[in-house]
Amino acid sequence: MITNRQLLLPYALPYLAYVGIASIPADVLALHLNYLCRLIVVPLLLVWAWRWYCPLTGPRPVWGSIATGAVAGLAGLLLWLALLAPFAHPKGANPWSVQSFLLRLLSAGLMVPLFEELMMRGFAFRLALQWDQARRSGQPDPLRVALDQRCIDEAPPGSWSWPAVILSTLAFAAGHMPPEWPAAVAYGLLMAWLLIRRQDLIACIAAHAVTNISLALFVYATDSWHFW
Repeated sequence: MITNRQLLLPYALPYLAYVGIASIPADVLALHLNYLCRLIVVPLLLVWAWRWYCPLTGPRPVWGSIATGAVAGLAGLLLWLALLAPFAHPKGANPWSVQSFLLRLLSAGLMVPLFEELMMRGFAFRLALQWDQARRSGQPDPLRVALDQRCIDEAPPGSWSWPAVILSTLAFAAGHMPPEWPAAVAYGLLMAWLLIRRQDLIACIAAHAVTNISLALFVYATDSWHFW
């Protein structure tokens, strides 16, 4: 049986690669080239790791999950804007070039929702759930049990616990800048609810994609670059 410890690298590597490339200073790698590198490297890693990933669909109809995810994604956009607004300052926010904007739109709209939801709601949520189950059953080392004696594929669709919701949400928020933390926590809770409600990842991926794409279009149309 494949254990969660063995699955950690396939789930985490695309996420870490994206963050690592994003951390390269602009004077070393120009912004548009930075996004181009992300759009090349991360999909290759996703293709390599795909054999180990959990199914994106669940027991409920796929189109229902996509439609529910799209509605949740628009609600998530409003939530994100409302909670980020007090911390996003227009001063010093410069417009992006068309080239850089389009590359980021592709990245944020098509790639980030897939690898981030696989990592956060696909892996981290279920790992935290199995840790919590081992803890509540009295196991002396619940983290070791969750890592070395469990596989996230064993978690029934829709199963959850509050520690799983909270820990996966905090992990999601930690991947964002401090001014975004209130919005990221609220959005992480929304995605956890969607995962539990629809019992699949495709709803979360659809919601995340709709939020990111609509945010990009809002920023571009209103010249509100401070939200980006």
